[in-house]
Amino acid sequence: MLSGLTIRGRCLLAAGVAAGICALVLDERDLLRVSAFVIALPLLALALSGQVRFGVAARRVIDPPRVEVGSRADVQLHISGSGRLPADGLVLEDGTPHALGGRPRFRLPIVPRHGGQVLTYSVIPALRGIHHIGPLRTWIGDPFGLALFDRELAGRSRLVATPQVVQLAGLPAGSGLGTGEDGTARLRAGHGEDDAMVRQYRQGDDIRRVHWKSTARRDELMVRVEERPWHGGVTVLLDRRSAAHRGNGAGNSVEWAISAVASICLHLAQHGQQVRLVTEDGHPLTRNIGGDDGGRDEALLDSLAAVRPSPQRDLECSRDPGDGHELIAVLGETTTAAVAELTKLRPQETRSIAVLLAVRSWNGDGAGNDVDDAARRLRAAGWTVVVADGPRTPISEVWRELCGQTKAGDTAGMMQ
Repeated sequence: MLSGLTIRGRCLLAAGVAAGICALVLDERDLLRVSAFVIALPLLALALSGQVRFGVAARRVIDPPRVEVGSRADVQLHISGSGRLPADGLVLEDGTPHALGGRPRFRLPIVPRHGGQVLTYSVIPALRGIHHIGPLRTWIGDPFGLALFDRELAGRSRLVATPQVVQLAGLPAGSGLGTGEDGTARLRAGHGEDDAMVRQYRQGDDIRRVHWKSTARRDELMVRVEERPWHGGVTVLLDRRSAAHRGNGAGNSVEWAISAVASICLHLAQHGQQVRLVTEDGHPLTRNIGGDDGGRDEALLDSLAAVRPSPQRDLECSRDPGDGHELIAVLGETTTAAVAELTKLRPQETRSIAVLLAVRSWNGDGAGNDVDDAARRLRAAGWTVVVADGPRTPISEVWRELCGQTKAGDTAGMMQ
């Protein structure tokens, strides 16, 4: 009940109680009167301040409500008096998270009843995420500074800090990327229309899905693939495992990976590709990225803004993460077992691309041999691999190198 008292009010109340005890011990009535007055003064201030009807209204407008990390958003506070008399001597503080900077404070000498006043400040998000600004608070006290109560004028507003999107140029050659051609259609070239899409048998597959014609031809158990990839579809995989990344804050390698994935997905969607984004456990974040109204692009950026690192220790895919589609995987630290799992699940005839992050460089420890070993094993399995050497490696440079490797690979295949 006494939480609204200031330090001055608490000290005055304690002095009054002490004076009252002394008055009783010494049998001093005059001191008792003084004690009663000193005790009553902070309690009266507390009661009056707590019952004040505060006639101030406020609302918050954030423009724009969605910005990239490092970009500026303007916050407007519209303050107006709603009581019969103008409010004066207000101190306002708007709550902002640490990633948006310090809490802005304003002192208003007077708030007129008509027209009000607009206060403006800017925030620059340093970290990706969904940030909540607010609540907006002010304080009501008595003239003697004995009691102080805070009042909430406006609730919380959401500001979405999206990952940085880098402009990319070009597309990987072949396998349908950028050509509108379904990459898996070429698997059926030269065969009859009755041929089914097949893959190697894995433990747990339904024996009724065994394709006996392909099994006899290849001399190993083959099963039908019931899901057909969509026309020109591409799956982008984001490796968000905390154990697979290094660095702190905005300089973490997972932030580089998220920015790269956002750039790649939007770039492919702008070139007419249907893009699906999945995480390392195969969970889809968004489907069919792209659209004339830009709504799906915003859904992608909102999903990536809310992504949090996963506690999963290793890549544990129970099925092909691309579901038979062309795959672009942005991977952190990848073990030999994870590489073996990925290469086993992916059909060799389907285009697979990997961007490997030399995550130890994010701690300044150098690339190390692990990333070279993973790259070598993936290339041996037919993957196109590009290594990002460190936090200063531009995403556009990695994409340009990737496009160059696929074009070189296609040219070599035609010469053969």
